[in-house]
Amino acid sequence: MTEVEKLDAGLEYDFWDKGVNARKLRAIHMCAELNAMPMDDESARETLIRELFGSAGSDPSVGTGFNCDYGLNIHVGKNFLTNYNVTILDIAPVHIGDYVMIGPNTMISTVNHPLTPMDRRKHLGIAKPVAIGDDVWIGGNVTILPGVTIGNNVVIAAGAVVTRDVPDNSLVGGVPAKVIREIENDVK
Repeated sequence: MTEVEKLDAGLEYDFWDKGVNARKLRAIHMCAELNAMPMDDESARETLIRELFGSAGSDPSVGTGFNCDYGLNIHVGKNFLTNYNVTILDIAPVHIGDYVMIGPNTMISTVNHPLTPMDRRKHLGIAKPVAIGDDVWIGGNVTILPGVTIGNNVVIAAGAVVTRDVPDNSLVGGVPAKVIREIENDVK
């Protein structure tokens, strides 16, 4: 198998492989272009977001300072909004529902690396998808780790590190993030 085939199959892969890196170059250039565009040029920004992402619902809005690994693995629903300096490391797919707001300086990562130094010297990575439901508000400076699924109607408090799945209708916070309380879903 090639390193790209390993990556796509969810296996360990060499992240310095030329084929793997080639996927990143497209996103690097497109993110630079998006970040240089004026925020009030909504039509041009939306066109570029739709080209960068794998799919996007109506009215996507991405603040300046946005970065991603591939872009094509990002799938967002309608009324998607990120604030400034959001990073989505989409080596594996990231599916985000409708009416999701992401606060500044947030990172969503699908990639991890080995614990042993010998395997890290081999430039190994492994990716696991992230899924985020509808009506989610992610506060500023949040980190969401690989393989996490976040339910519908969830609020993630600023500064949280989400290391495991989050159930529907909950407020979570802390390091690692834990359920603080249940919240009402008034749009059922």
